[in-house]
Amino acid sequence: MPTFELVQRFLRDWARLTPEQQEAFRHARKGFVDDLRAGNGFRKGLRVKRVQGTRDVWEMTWAPDGRATWQYGDEQKPGEAHVIWRRIGTHTIFDMP
Repeated sequence: MPTFELVQRFLRDWARLTPEQQEAFRHARKGFVDDLRAGNGFRKGLRVKRVQGTRDVWEMTWAPDGRATWQYGDEQKPGEAHVIWRRIGTHTIFDMP
């Protein structure tokens, strides 16, 4: 099972989301986790890609205008991915991903 970490900025962003947005992210995160476990890349619907101008920050689409940024961290469990969630919200999060 992949491990996760939430930075403070993500938690502040999360608190600003509506309950509907939070639920949409939870739904998308389930697919994200399933894809991490399978190890065959991410499904197209999540539109996972590197954030422009960065080397190690990635973005995931969880709604038409819903984005979350993250990066891989050091493994916490051998052989399992560790994801650090950085930001969540609309396209405005790309000002500081």
